[in-house]
Amino acid sequence: MTITPVEADWDHAPSVLEGARTLELTTADCNLPYWLQHVAGTMLRRLSDGSVPDVGPTEAVRTPGPLRDAIVDEFTFRHLAEEKAARALSFLVFHAPGTDDLEFFATQLVDEARHARIFREHLLRVGLDTAQIEAEVARTAATTAAAVLDPLEEFGLQVLRDQGDFYGGVLVLTVLVEGVLAPAAELSERKWRPLDPAAALVERGANMDEIRHLAVGSSVVRRYLTDHPEQRPRLLEIVTEGRRLWEELPMQEVLFRRESLFQEGMAEHAALIGDYEIWPGRRLVDTGIQERMEAAARWSQETQDTRLAHMLLSDATR
Repeated sequence: MTITPVEADWDHAPSVLEGARTLELTTADCNLPYWLQHVAGTMLRRLSDGSVPDVGPTEAVRTPGPLRDAIVDEFTFRHLAEEKAARALSFLVFHAPGTDDLEFFATQLVDEARHARIFREHLLRVGLDTAQIEAEVARTAATTAAAVLDPLEEFGLQVLRDQGDFYGGVLVLTVLVEGVLAPAAELSERKWRPLDPAAALVERGANMDEIRHLAVGSSVVRRYLTDHPEQRPRLLEIVTEGRRLWEELPMQEVLFRRESLFQEGMAEHAALIGDYEIWPGRRLVDTGIQERMEAAARWSQETQDTRLAHMLLSDATR
């Protein structure tokens, strides 16, 4: 009997926060045979055969209003972010120095493309038609994505495409993409559970992948710097510049608008939430916009700091 690794087990996989802080995996651990057996063959099969229940979106998010606006805003943004990540990963595959590296990042490319699709497909389930989704994607691409995702993408492509820097590219994706967005996805998974369990399930599946991506990406950089300690200043400069760029982007404005819509929708559908706790001892209905945003920011900082320390780049956390 084959034992499913904990990170690919729907019933036992850690949260993004826990997994990002504790899990250690390498490209050799998570090569193509691993992905075919444990991701495609086990994790995703449990979705397709129904052994992981999907009750579908609730009427609360299928009805036009602030709650549906919140899920549309969030999942359109996530669709575009995952699509950009998939495109960027093609350069990591091209520059991969070894077979295990090539295979792992090829599977991550597929993961991100799959995430882009499932976020988009969920919008169909909440009641948008194809034309409406296209309009939302175009609007988000011209506004939120242009302000946040495009500058981040251009920074990453300078490292990946223009400089052909494999290890710098892994660092950018691990710290500035996965390390920033994954904790926000953890908040999303938690807050949608009582209001749109299907959305929470989408987030849960994507987050299980992100745990693996974070763990493996940081191990790649750690291995490289262990063998080439003289490269620390160069990688430290990349991550310092990238984090400075991230701090200049208007992500807090984006999150405030999204959480404002969620707050309004949550007030309308408080009966669905009841005493559900978003974290131990704190009911979701009692939380406010700022509190949730501060939690996501704190989780993001902690996740980045932990991964940077594991990558032998703890100087970047100061």
